[in-house]
Amino acid sequence: MCCAPESAGREPEETMVPRRLLLVGEGNFSFTASLIDTLDPGVSVTATCLQHPDDLNGDPVTQENLQRLRERGIEVRFGVDCTQLAYTLQAHDRDFDRIYFNFPHCGRKAGVAKNRELLAKFFQSCADVLAKEGEVHVALCRGQGGTPADEPQREWHNSWQVVAMAALGGFILSDVHPFSCEAVPGYKCTGYRSQAKSFHVEGALNHIFTQSSPFEGSQPRTFRVKLEDQWLSFTEPEALAGKLNRRFLEASSCHPIRTINEKLIAELSKHFPLRRLKCSFPLLSQGGTSILPPGTCDPSAFWISLCEDNSYSESLTAEITQEMEDVLLLFSECALPKSPGRDDCRAAQEGLCEQAKLCLRPSLLVHAEAVIQSPDFLPGPLHILSGPVYRKCHISPFTMPAFHETLLILGLNKNEKDSRLASLLDHLKDILDNLLTQTLLEGSSLSPSVEFVLQPNGKDYVIHVKSLHFGPDCTENLIIGTVVTSIIVSHKQQCFVCVSLNLDLLAMLVYDISDWRLLWTFDNRFLKRFAPGKTERFKSYSLYPPRYVHDISFWLDKKKGFADLEFHTVARAVSQDTVISIQFLGRFQHPETEQVSLCYRLIYQACDRALSPQLAAAMQSRFRKEIQRQLHVSLR
Repeated sequence: MCCAPESAGREPEETMVPRRLLLVGEGNFSFTASLIDTLDPGVSVTATCLQHPDDLNGDPVTQENLQRLRERGIEVRFGVDCTQLAYTLQAHDRDFDRIYFNFPHCGRKAGVAKNRELLAKFFQSCADVLAKEGEVHVALCRGQGGTPADEPQREWHNSWQVVAMAALGGFILSDVHPFSCEAVPGYKCTGYRSQAKSFHVEGALNHIFTQSSPFEGSQPRTFRVKLEDQWLSFTEPEALAGKLNRRFLEASSCHPIRTINEKLIAELSKHFPLRRLKCSFPLLSQGGTSILPPGTCDPSAFWISLCEDNSYSESLTAEITQEMEDVLLLFSECALPKSPGRDDCRAAQEGLCEQAKLCLRPSLLVHAEAVIQSPDFLPGPLHILSGPVYRKCHISPFTMPAFHETLLILGLNKNEKDSRLASLLDHLKDILDNLLTQTLLEGSSLSPSVEFVLQPNGKDYVIHVKSLHFGPDCTENLIIGTVVTSIIVSHKQQCFVCVSLNLDLLAMLVYDISDWRLLWTFDNRFLKRFAPGKTERFKSYSLYPPRYVHDISFWLDKKKGFADLEFHTVARAVSQDTVISIQFLGRFQHPETEQVSLCYRLIYQACDRALSPQLAAAMQSRFRKEIQRQLHVSLR
């Protein structure tokens, strides 16, 4: 089931200068004849049409345009099917920088379904002949595209669904703007319903598509770590694929998360002496976790199984040791719950290895006690530790399974705790308020506000931000951090304060990044939007991604129960983070067997990759299989 794409901002983007252009579906060649007057002399143009020369002999306008093209040395090809470009163009004639298709139409009174099919096959054909960073320009009449850029916007089912059709060829919509006939004087778009009549171009839009990063079908990676004198290995959780060892905070990184962290620390340094700490803690630690807030060490952690690994080779030592430096694991003395439906390490079942249960660190707070108890810890300076953390969470727009955290640790003399804490919170509020207003649009009245909300224990705080950056639907307070003063560390004269900040949420708010998943993209276009050290509003390169809705209902196993958090985690893993919403629709209990059935609605939407209806359906199919296997439910 497919529904309307959500709205997104659109801004013109600078693109590379095209050197090779391909025009398809030319009717009377008036567009090509007008376009060549606007191009640099070195640009190569190939103009094509579906008709054969004999079909065009009776049209004097077409013959005049063809004569003009021949005089300018423009290559013209006839009988070219735009849905079969690879068959028409030889390998040495491909790699076009830009492909134009103006006002496509199947002819006669073809309905929307036929024209969607035409677009889908055209985009699939473009993938064979377009250069790596090339563009596909498609001009459509008002309302045909089905995006919010159309005014008025058609109902999704009655449009050509151009973004969804482009996804079938691996393309995303990167820009859209009004189609201007004035920019190509002399252009006459004929061919309306296979006649000499012109299309209605008032309100027409030019849609610019670029190639998407592919959805990877690879297996989760295996990591190897050394514990004392033994080499062990573990497989990354599928829900965290592509989120380990990304190194966003390293000195060489220009990632916005690092920029935000550096600006935050620079501002803090104006008010407090600082000591920046490096993640030099042991890769595997068995330290206590009493400093953590209640509930930190629970099934929401990503539990992993370490298995003995004897495949270690000397040449891999430096690479693996360095690569694993950021993936700090924590031994837990808590009860180790078995995830519903998860099998233990197969090798352990076969008696081939001994196994240890560990969890990826859910917060940097697990290291706070080690920092405080180190011999060189001093009261007064702010001790700062930054790094990635991982925890299971329900799918929602502002919760993420992996994010970067900055931890501020301050040691205070007990007789000055209240005044120093108040000073820290006042300065921190001013710094955060200033950061969050740097990219507000001129004249905007939607200024975000930071507030510290005292918790029921009367000691700790939650840091709230109310912001309308992401539209009127986002009116709830976002939690960007916590202040922990109830720290249990034995010390006669000192007390301690820890402030934890979610850098990913801060980056989203400061740069106006509407989707946290963009922070983890492998698409190089994301980082190209940011200048090192600067804070500017983010301009998306993927506009109006379509949504696909799938419902699922199943019977629960009376003996196994049902873990809602695991349900979300499986959906996240199977969909490669394309499930953006899980809505509970209802609960039914059979009057005779008393068996319980649950019904949910899943909404799929990619933020930077081409998600087609077929791919979303395939993900849903796999999800149905995985919840049966892992959660022991029975589909209805």
